[in-house]
Amino acid sequence: MRKNEKPYLIMTPGPTQMHPDVLGALSQYETNPDLDSDFLVFYRRLCQDISKKMNASGPTFILAGEGILGLEAACASMIEPGDRVLTISNGIFGRGFNDFSKMYGAQTVMYEGDLRRGLDPAKLDRFIIDHGPFKVATVVHCETPSGITNDLETIGKVLNRHGILSIVDAVSSFGGEKLNVDAWGLDVVLSGSQKVLSGPAGLSTATLSQRAVERIKGRTTPIASYYANLSIWLDYYEKKSFPYTQPVQMLIALDKAVERLEVETLAERHKIFAEAVRGTFEQLGFELYALDHESNTVTTVLLPSGVDFKTLFNQMKTVHGVLIGGGFNFLENRIFRIGHMGENLSAEKIAAALDALQACFISMGTVFGTRRYSEVFCELLEQHQENLKAC
Repeated sequence: MRKNEKPYLIMTPGPTQMHPDVLGALSQYETNPDLDSDFLVFYRRLCQDISKKMNASGPTFILAGEGILGLEAACASMIEPGDRVLTISNGIFGRGFNDFSKMYGAQTVMYEGDLRRGLDPAKLDRFIIDHGPFKVATVVHCETPSGITNDLETIGKVLNRHGILSIVDAVSSFGGEKLNVDAWGLDVVLSGSQKVLSGPAGLSTATLSQRAVERIKGRTTPIASYYANLSIWLDYYEKKSFPYTQPVQMLIALDKAVERLEVETLAERHKIFAEAVRGTFEQLGFELYALDHESNTVTTVLLPSGVDFKTLFNQMKTVHGVLIGGGFNFLENRIFRIGHMGENLSAEKIAAALDALQACFISMGTVFGTRRYSEVFCELLEQHQENLKAC
């Protein structure tokens, strides 16, 4: 944390910058959520708003923990010991689901796609025929480290055709990619407060289909957790009682962030900015990590030869006041990432980050192209001005 200086420009793929209205909401309300019935009504309305914006008719619950809590709670609640669970993976977070499934007693089977491409629904269908049946499948909508967004609509059709319940990580896609929970037949869809929503980090959301509710209610074994347990939320409103004390200020801020989320146009706006960012790097001679199914919310770029990410990150942070993302696991020191989601979706912010990157690369003796990065970006964005106005 820097003192007496302007804040960092946060261009990571989450947490993202927060709008002043969201920041302000953190200090606007105090109550005792365990005793205040009005707050219970507020919480339910906020959950209903999230369901609506996910095009879901089922309930949403907001959990007092970062997005990982939602992923674990979904596995804890939907999986019983001995269940055969299909882990659908083409990246780091897809693989990570396997650990949660095993933690709660699943017999897991891994389907692993190409790590640089979107999942192939036809190959997935063939795999299920050859290796099924499965009760539950886990899948990631946007593989944030890789910058790949999978075709969740078609994958949902494949899983439903085989009668498989789905657990979906939509943490970095909700709001920035098209998402239609009911029409795509999805069962548990998880998101987080600090990505496209641009709310305070520390909350996750779980949206359930009726099938998922019935699955949880019909379990024959207890859920091996209390905090990571969706069943404790199913009747909270009827009981007029929360399972545990709620983070009042964070929920008020999340409400302001959800209010600002115009899902009808925001996915298209994210797509336009993403194409301009990717086009900039491609024109300048960089190599994108994703070979297809590129994400609307994050761009992942291979590090130029001889550039160390830690050095790049430290220069961006200390010299230019800009935070960018890197890689971990098999992507460690191989890539850098720019988050263009939520409140990061600004021509001025992205241009500033690109110019800072250019200055860093020049200082390291690595030169791509002869033009200013921000000029290339702004020219590409200008080509979409009419579409942006419609958004």
